[in-house]
Amino acid sequence: MIALAELIERFEPALLQRYGDRLLPSHRQALAVMKRCRTAFAPRMLAQCTGCGEQRSVPHSCGHRSCPHCQHHEAQVWLARQMQLLVPATYFMATFTLPAELRDLARGHQRVAYALLMQCAWDTLNTFSLNDPKLGATPGAVGVLHTHSRRLEFHPHVHMVMPAAALDARKKLWRTKVRRSRRRRGKATEATPTPATPGGGYLFNHKALAKVFRAKVLDAIERAGLPLPTAVPTTWVVDCKAVGDGQKALLYLGRYLYRGVIAESDILRCDTQGRVTFQYRDSKTDKMAQRTLPGEDFLWLLLQHVLPKGLRRARNFGFLHPNSAGAIRLLQLLHLRASLPASPVATTATRPAWRCACGQPMIVLRRRLPALRCDGTAMHPRAGGVGADVANATGAGVQLHLLPDKPATAMLSTMR
Repeated sequence: MIALAELIERFEPALLQRYGDRLLPSHRQALAVMKRCRTAFAPRMLAQCTGCGEQRSVPHSCGHRSCPHCQHHEAQVWLARQMQLLVPATYFMATFTLPAELRDLARGHQRVAYALLMQCAWDTLNTFSLNDPKLGATPGAVGVLHTHSRRLEFHPHVHMVMPAAALDARKKLWRTKVRRSRRRRGKATEATPTPATPGGGYLFNHKALAKVFRAKVLDAIERAGLPLPTAVPTTWVVDCKAVGDGQKALLYLGRYLYRGVIAESDILRCDTQGRVTFQYRDSKTDKMAQRTLPGEDFLWLLLQHVLPKGLRRARNFGFLHPNSAGAIRLLQLLHLRASLPASPVATTATRPAWRCACGQPMIVLRRRLPALRCDGTAMHPRAGGVGADVANATGAGVQLHLLPDKPATAMLSTMR
């Protein structure tokens, strides 16, 4: 495993030289913060054990949603919130993919293109649900925008996790679409409804979804004033498959929601020639594969998936939208959650306590202390660095120890 901060530190000059004219302000900002995340160049905080009184100085995390170190708790909070909204119905995951001919347009106008891609995917499902003879009402869906393939190529697509159900708030009707099976009794054939069970069923025709989605996206691009390429494909790809009760699908989406597109454990090595090797799961063989490319190209692959500031990657639609408080209360009054199976994940996300080696929790005494290193030079405690600030904060002398195998970790011990 190789830390992403080390790769940025090593290959950033080559990246700027080769891709400098294509880097957006969001890319440069992500590089700057992820390079300092939990290193000696990051601001620090002072914590003290409530039991033995030991004090530690640890670096702050950057908090960037593309950083593999950060936002784990936020992802758990999002997942727990979505688990609370599950309804007793068969869930489906519809994946709407932007064709390769339009990806340059999306790369150059990310904020507009990503927003309309998400909205058009929801409008397509909403249209089909309203026209469906069994549903005939507004559905609910959880949409997550992904911009990467498993090989980390630029591949914008939207996942919509949707129950085969709809809520008619005006008539106060809850409708579900169950699959029907036919069983033979002697010579007679009878169609019997089957309960919404995991692993099967039919929602909408994927070819029809693709046609409507194509029309809505092209119309939205034209209304936004964006230039369309000369060759627009006539056949688009939309996949719609059953995902059981929806829990595993939400777990999959939550995995890439906040913590970037690759885990540091998947970065295998970086050789002396400046080539980085990472692993991924091949979608065709379902086996782990490896890809090797120059370090600056690897960083460019990661930066392509940094979203513009303020753009939301995940959204809830229909009766699952937070503004649909009345609809959600109606679902609770109908006791629809009573038939749900036990969730394999916790429905509440509590930030775990930071504990000392003695087992007692740590409390933070002071935040945003100066970094241990500035411009590559270590700051000595007696020269007004972090040690001096901590001493002033606690009223006691402190001694600074840097761990050689973990340069981003420091420990402050009180001098008795």
